[in-house]
Amino acid sequence: MNAWAKKDPTLAVTVTLTRAVPSGWSGYQRRIDLEMLREVAFPPTQTPLAYVCGPTSMVEKAADHLVSLGYPPSRIFTERFGPSGEP
Repeated sequence: MNAWAKKDPTLAVTVTLTRAVPSGWSGYQRRIDLEMLREVAFPPTQTPLAYVCGPTSMVEKAADHLVSLGYPPSRIFTERFGPSGEP
């Protein structure tokens, strides 16, 4: 359990690495996709809030996937920053 979840048990943070992976890493090792979000996102019936931050193209894709899973756009908060240097 991460430190944030200890302070707020309603918070879930999922980390995925797409570049260098440290020895012993057992988490996700790919870009965010629909299948990953199906596995980790709260069901829309629980009216969760989603916060997605990253390069614009990643944020747009993740938000679109959440909408396709039934999240209302008003419950998805985004923050974008410049390109990561990778297409």
